[in-house]
Amino acid sequence: MEKYLDKAIELGINFGVRFVTAVVILAVGLLLAKVIRGFVRKLMSKAKVDATITQFIGNLVYIASIAIVAIAVLEQIGISTTSFVAVLGAAGLAIGLALQGSLSNFASGFLLVIFRPFKVGDVVEISGATGKVEEISLFTTTLNASDNKKIIIPNGKVYNNNIINFTANTTRRVELIFTISYEDNIDQAKQIFTEVISKERRILSEPAPKISISELGERGVLFNVNVWVDSSNYGAVREHITEQVKKTLDRKGFTIPSSQQDAYLYPLKMLKKMFF
Repeated sequence: MEKYLDKAIELGINFGVRFVTAVVILAVGLLLAKVIRGFVRKLMSKAKVDATITQFIGNLVYIASIAIVAIAVLEQIGISTTSFVAVLGAAGLAIGLALQGSLSNFASGFLLVIFRPFKVGDVVEISGATGKVEEISLFTTTLNASDNKKIIIPNGKVYNNNIINFTANTTRRVELIFTISYEDNIDQAKQIFTEVISKERRILSEPAPKISISELGERGVLFNVNVWVDSSNYGAVREHITEQVKKTLDRKGFTIPSSQQDAYLYPLKMLKKMFF
C-alpha cells in the first residue's frame, strides 16, 4: 500500500510540476503573442502598409502564435499532439477546398491593397461596370455608379480582368467629333472650334488643343477636336464644349447632317446650283 501511495505522490508531484510549467508557458506565450502582434503592426505601419492589411497580418501572426503556444502546453501536460496536428491539417485542407472561391477573392483583395491599381475615390471600369470606388475590402470591391447604384464585385474578378482607371492621372484628354455638311466652309468651322476652346478656361494650354479633319464621311466632314483638362473637369468641359459648338454652328448657319440621306442628296444639290 505504501508503495502505491509513494507512486501516486510521485505522479502527482510530476503532474503538478508539468501543470505549473504548462500554465507558465501559457501565460508567457499569450503575453509574447500580444507583443509580437503589436511589433508586427507597428513595423507595417512604419512601412505605410494599408491599415486593413496591417490589422489582418497582425491578427494572423497572433493566431499562429497562440496555436504554437497551445501545442507546447499540450505537449508539456503529456498529451500527444501528433494526431491533433494531423486532424487540424486535414480540416484545414477540407475547409480550403470548400472555400476555394472565397480564398481566391481574399488573395486578390490582398494583392489589390498591396499593389493599389486604384484607390477609394477613383473612377474605374471593371468587368464592364463603371463607377467611383467606394470601398476595397479583402473579399469584394464596391463601386458607386453615376446613377447611384451600388455595384459589388468579387475581388477575384477585379484582379483577373482589365482595370481602366479614369482618374489615376491628373490630366485627361477630351476627344470630341463634330460633323458639318460638305456645303459648309471648313476654315470657318475651324475658327468656330478655336473660339469656343479659347473661351473655356478649364482647358490646359499644354498639351496644346488640336483641331483636325479626321474623315470625309457619308454624312459630311468629320472634325476631331482634342483638348486636355484636369481629370476632375473632364465631364463638365466635354458637356460645355459640345453645347457651345452646337449653339455657335446653329447661329452661324451651319448644317449639321442628321442622317445619311443628307449625303446622298448632296450631289443633287450641287448639280442644282451649277445648272439651275
